[in-house]
Amino acid sequence: MPIKLKNKESEIPLEAMKNHAKAMFEKEVVKLTENVYVAVGYAPSNSAMIIGEEGVVIIDTSQSIGSARDILAEFRKITDRPIKAIIYTHGHRDHISGTQVFIDEGSDPEIYARANLHNPLDDANLDQVGPYKILQQRTVRQYGIKVLKPHTEKISMGLGPAVFNAEGLGQGFVPPTRTFDNEKMEISAAGIKLELYKAPGETDDQLFVWHPEQKVLFCGDNFYQTFPNLYAIRGTVYRDYNLWADSLDHMTKFPVEHLAPGHTRPISGPLVGQTLADYRDAIRFVIAKTAEGMNMGLTPDELVSYVKLPDHLAEKYYLQEFLGTVAWSVRGYFNGTLGWFDGNPTNLFPIPPKERAGRIAGMAGGEDALLEQLEKAFANKDHQWCLELADLVIALETHKQRARQIKAQAMIALADQQTSAIARNYYLAYAKELKAELGE
Repeated sequence: MPIKLKNKESEIPLEAMKNHAKAMFEKEVVKLTENVYVAVGYAPSNSAMIIGEEGVVIIDTSQSIGSARDILAEFRKITDRPIKAIIYTHGHRDHISGTQVFIDEGSDPEIYARANLHNPLDDANLDQVGPYKILQQRTVRQYGIKVLKPHTEKISMGLGPAVFNAEGLGQGFVPPTRTFDNEKMEISAAGIKLELYKAPGETDDQLFVWHPEQKVLFCGDNFYQTFPNLYAIRGTVYRDYNLWADSLDHMTKFPVEHLAPGHTRPISGPLVGQTLADYRDAIRFVIAKTAEGMNMGLTPDELVSYVKLPDHLAEKYYLQEFLGTVAWSVRGYFNGTLGWFDGNPTNLFPIPPKERAGRIAGMAGGEDALLEQLEKAFANKDHQWCLELADLVIALETHKQRARQIKAQAMIALADQQTSAIARNYYLAYAKELKAELGE
């Protein structure tokens, strides 16, 4: 059953984040049915095992060699039947990077995926022309990888635990042996009949797996128990919101009794269908309300205040902003459908940042006066204004060091105000980078 939401007024953001991490990422092999198990908390993503008469099917193989070994060891406590098939729900590396461990058992399983399977964080991309280096750097910040202390600084990854066995991170991928590019593929493996459906959403290469006999739906990353990451702050191409909602709508057509997401704990019971419908409706609401505001001429900054989930959706635990946020989704939709230009001609050819900072300093009474305003904002704990003023002072060089110190401290303070784990991680990781540059 979905978890009920506590009273928002009584739970501070950091407490809410910690409670979500405890509820969603405690290590456990969850038994969904007599023959279906899901390993939760061993890696950022879940891995599932379906036991058939002739062997087992594995769905997603985790993010590393080490976590895959841990998961397989747990599965082997349940059954020793050979692995006959592996299914990738999509190409994000946290779902495909432990495969070699499962292959090494020697049962030569088929590996199924969509024909357009793609890993945007493949290290091989670093040799290509594109923003791959900065994408990896921002991914490190988003998830606090190797830079934040687990459980104190890094509470979780929003979609997975703060720590996991990262030995061989991203190194165990094995390409699929069977793919499909149409709407559906029916397979029979280990004596189990499964249906694989095209389901673009968080990624274009997404699929979901329907196990009709057990009424279990493995939804990949198109649902997890947090507001969807419609826009990832590490950077991403536009994730078509309409297609994502349509894929969720497709899932609601099945008589699902057990929902096994790619992240967070599975859900079972009569409310599974309503859960999928709510998730779909939240995405469609963001689309409709954002488009409404855009057609009124609102800019992204204005839309963020305009678009708020209605209460009947905002109160659902699985739509709380522990990962993605409505605000980022609004900006993502605007940029994905209209592009970077907000429609205000002022922003066609803006003044360069350093020159703009100099002019504002002049209006404030000089660089010393601008720094004084920054110090005042910091003393008043006006932390977002601190960041914006700090960027102006940093651009002018004279008081750069002090401004960077204040910016780092303001980000640390803002981190404690977040429910989104990736917002917290990004603030803290960036603050650590600034402190390192300052020699602190």
